[in-house]
Amino acid sequence: MMRGFWVGLLILSLTGCAQKLRRPFDIKNLAKSDMDLITDIHIAEIRQITERLLIKLYKRNPRELKKVPGMTIDQRVHQLIAEQRPHSGFRELGGMDGIALLPLAFSTEFEGDRVFALMAGVTGMISASYNHQTEFFLLDDIDQQKLYNCARNLEKIAWLLNNRRDDQGHLLLLSNGMNANGVPNYSYERLLSQIILIQDMMALMVADSTNRNINQVVHSMASMTFFPI
Repeated sequence: MMRGFWVGLLILSLTGCAQKLRRPFDIKNLAKSDMDLITDIHIAEIRQITERLLIKLYKRNPRELKKVPGMTIDQRVHQLIAEQRPHSGFRELGGMDGIALLPLAFSTEFEGDRVFALMAGVTGMISASYNHQTEFFLLDDIDQQKLYNCARNLEKIAWLLNNRRDDQGHLLLLSNGMNANGVPNYSYERLLSQIILIQDMMALMVADSTNRNINQVVHSMASMTFFPI
């Protein structure tokens, strides 16, 4: 039953990819397999989704941006999405990057820009799951377990956003909630779910194409331990 569910999602994904693959010829694509092209498209899609999530989180939590005088949302987008990431990590975040930042983002003792810490952690973790590549070619390899572990970590992040609170009982970061008319807003969770779906489908496709298994894992949502990438 579950296998049929994933197959259906995979077909939908490939249908969307097929539409996006119809673009002007580029000679470098001769060095790419169909799987490479699909991977490139999924990476580009994730980058667009994470940019939307970053912007939405700052608009919902303007106090976080104000912790760095003169900082703008566009500058944060440039730091995390449009620019080459610093190899030594982000100085503002103690030289850390990627998955190491996720516990910091949800620490009650952290006094810095929590949105930046979270999204630097998310974007760095996703990048690591693709070997920090934005393009794939015939001889490039990708690890299905990294993709799967990344999806599970994103599930934990979605849970922590809705449940992690400070000592006064306030959410550390605002995301889902009710609008002025009392209508639930789950747009943040939907964006995370889209990335999770892409990562899970990529893990399944890679595992199938390489005849490698995915080790299924279970973890506590409330813990601050994340699966390695």
